[in-house]
Amino acid sequence: MPHLIAPTAQLHTSWLDAHSEWTRGTGQDGPGMRLAADSAFAIPEVFASWVYRLREQSDRTRPQPDGRVHATHWWIVEDDTYLGAIDLRHELDDFLLRAGGHIGYSVRPSARRRGLATWALGAVLPEARALGLTRVLLTCDDTNIASARTIERNGGVLEDVRETEIGRKRRYWIEL
Repeated sequence: MPHLIAPTAQLHTSWLDAHSEWTRGTGQDGPGMRLAADSAFAIPEVFASWVYRLREQSDRTRPQPDGRVHATHWWIVEDDTYLGAIDLRHELDDFLLRAGGHIGYSVRPSARRRGLATWALGAVLPEARALGLTRVLLTCDDTNIASARTIERNGGVLEDVRETEIGRKRRYWIEL
């Protein structure tokens, strides 16, 4: 049975295995990858530092650097195996309003088609409500039918499809 946990350096090997499943040029999107200063994740200390930054980003008492917002990150795990990640951005800046949304998720290729993204999104929506959000924005590539269905299964209503600086995006709102 999958569950959500805070990122942990204890899953380093499993995370590396999952990360290697993404093909070159279509690397792992989303949850916390923008916080990675480099891609030397094989070095345990580099990985542990990145995990620390992921966990620190949710601390609302710490100011975030320009271009960042507070966010809570969870990893989707089952039997100590990293299956994916989901994050909840506590607010939207201009970029997130245009293209990124409140919630981002990714599931490793070998764990797809099991409903994990749908389950994880459903588990995170109450967390958004607990932060005081009344609705959340989610986006996905216009061609990503699986992600669009995940969002729709959780009550997402399509607002529009638009060109953004990171490609053509479907933009959905979920009322909480």
